[in-house]
Amino acid sequence: MYINYDTLFIGGEWVKPSSAKRIDLISASTEEPIGSVPEAQESDVDDAVAAARRAFTEWSQWAPSDRATAMERFADILDKRAEEMVGRVSSQNGMPVAIATQLEGAYPAILLRYYAGLARGLEFDETRPGLLGGTTLVRKEPIGVVGAIVPWNLPQSLAAFKYAPAMAAGCTVVMKPSPETVLDAFLLAEAAEEAGIPGGVLNIVPGGRELGAYLVSHPGVDKISFTGSTDAGRMVGQTCGHLLRPVTLELGGKSAAIVLDDAKLELEKIAEPLFTATLINNGQTCFLGTRVLVPRTRYNEIVDIFTGFVGALTVGDALDPATQIGPMASVRQRERVEGYIAKGRAEGARVTIGGGRPADRDLGWFVEPTVFADVDNSYVIAQEEIFGPVLSVIPYGDEDEAVRIANDSDFGLGGSVWTSDPARGLAVAKRIQTGTIGVNHYMPDPTAPFGGIKASGLGRELGPEGLANYQQLKSIYLGQEHVG
Repeated sequence: MYINYDTLFIGGEWVKPSSAKRIDLISASTEEPIGSVPEAQESDVDDAVAAARRAFTEWSQWAPSDRATAMERFADILDKRAEEMVGRVSSQNGMPVAIATQLEGAYPAILLRYYAGLARGLEFDETRPGLLGGTTLVRKEPIGVVGAIVPWNLPQSLAAFKYAPAMAAGCTVVMKPSPETVLDAFLLAEAAEEAGIPGGVLNIVPGGRELGAYLVSHPGVDKISFTGSTDAGRMVGQTCGHLLRPVTLELGGKSAAIVLDDAKLELEKIAEPLFTATLINNGQTCFLGTRVLVPRTRYNEIVDIFTGFVGALTVGDALDPATQIGPMASVRQRERVEGYIAKGRAEGARVTIGGGRPADRDLGWFVEPTVFADVDNSYVIAQEEIFGPVLSVIPYGDEDEAVRIANDSDFGLGGSVWTSDPARGLAVAKRIQTGTIGVNHYMPDPTAPFGGIKASGLGRELGPEGLANYQQLKSIYLGQEHVG
């Protein structure tokens, strides 16, 4: 099915774009055209920011419980449209439909309901007794118009990371989806319209990096929330620093999956959590533990286990429910992954499985899931984010060396520890320099802050902390007549 849009969603209406330029979408699995949408221009961003500013005046004054009710309606509509949303996402970026059903189909509505609940339950005003007489009223106020820049790998989940807490706080949003995944963003707009979200609360302006840079620097924007590469994040942060504009940056990762010497790698029991922690979404996920740290005493054994584990994965069309590994999101991304595989070979690492393109796939941007053995942590494939289905198995001597290797990275976003002793796993997890980590599994939870340290970003999303990122504090000092 070919999906075509001729208008943009700005101010709660479908409006004619300011340019005839288009974004054409190609199926990652079949390389066939699947849709086309208008490409927003700077004047469209101007209109969207102005609409968001007008809407903010009213939306920010709604009672939190009323905002919550609107968000819950939005979640209900997204649930109704989940199957269509999943199909659009998987067709565009190659995410296997079985995974997209969980992450892109269900997660946004879960986040809307979670933040609606927080909006109902949290106190936005707090009175504190003063030490110098009188009292202080501390108010948590919405920060204003938010520019949300969303990547292509998890476009709906990561969009909800931003708009759900922003809306709960009383902010309005101008969202720029990636040009690789825009058909799903237009479906999101239709859902917002159907749910009766007030015009201007959510606006969508699809475009590339130049448009994103314009949104980041726009004088009408009060905060930027960006998810993407570390290099792009540095540029976003530089602009926001110059403007003294609040910014949340969720960037790249090169996390470690630490297999302790007591780990029981029984694939019939742990295959699903191991897959989620290391290879989910075709390896195109920032938090994945793609550096697998293994004790030298069990190195060959565990290399064989991972080789068999990866070799048994089903590679296929993203829309096939049996597929576990789909294609890369674009030709450019496949070339990037293949370039890293070539670098790994050149550095002396040994491919134990994969390393090429599937022989039975003439069309689609596929790369075989790949395992490298004999990897030193100094290798490029162990230090740089590949963003594809490629694992590097790195040996270590003792637990202290495992921790040292895990922390020897510019990044600090995710990670996992695999052990038969959960208490030992927790002790190791506490020593890893990272924003998030799991023991015997890994999956970000809506209730807990998510984000990175070092080159993996600034700030946190999810949890009450994610809501706080869209609020600013105001202290109102009250005199003695207000005491009592």
